[in-house]
Amino acid sequence: MAVIDEPKGLSAAFAGPHAWCNEKMMLSENLSDGIPLSDFFASGAFDRTLSHYAGASGGTDRRAVASMWSLYYFSALTIPYVVARVLDHQALPADFDQMTVALSDDGLPRAFGVATAGRWRDDDGRDIFALIGSLMDEHLAKVVPHLKAVGGISPRLAWNNAAVYIDYALRTAGTDPMSDQADAMVGRRLMPNGAPNPFFDCLRQEEEDGTRVCRRKICCLRYLLPGIPSCGSLCALPSQRKQ
Repeated sequence: MAVIDEPKGLSAAFAGPHAWCNEKMMLSENLSDGIPLSDFFASGAFDRTLSHYAGASGGTDRRAVASMWSLYYFSALTIPYVVARVLDHQALPADFDQMTVALSDDGLPRAFGVATAGRWRDDDGRDIFALIGSLMDEHLAKVVPHLKAVGGISPRLAWNNAAVYIDYALRTAGTDPMSDQADAMVGRRLMPNGAPNPFFDCLRQEEEDGTRVCRRKICCLRYLLPGIPSCGSLCALPSQRKQ
């Protein structure tokens, strides 16, 4: 009897507390229902998907629907990328035009597919923009305009949504949290190449009841969707933090 090999995980870093990343990022050949991202966003499928998710969620505000959709997109994309980069020095492929995406029944992003496992590199030191530069340039900068054109959310809001998950991954990926790099990501006004940093001031570390909390600059609008819980102390709106 022939032995069928089980699909191997994309990264050795996707183990233990990060094993769930195996369900979010995998080789495209293992994501049977994956759609090329370039086709998904250019064909009208994204517009139809947002309408489908609006119906499934009961959301009537297009911006809130698109913002919530992007939160699922960015979490599935950026956390596995940062986990692999920090824990195994593995630079996963991030090229928007070479990736696929699979959706859940409600239309939310479920998983991403990449062509290869990328490459291993240890030449970034502890510079945040060397760490996530490819992710920013090759992917985030390409998807943000689609979120604005079709979903109606501002680039500033989209980048803020992505920043939340990158910050989380940097602070929790390993036993040596890269909190200094998370702070640098939102603390530098300019990128190393002199261009404006889209993450600048997206998140702030503030004191609340004697505890340091991370707080968004711009609200993600989830409070406009029925049945969606507040993001608590992370919320930019004081009125929503206790909801």
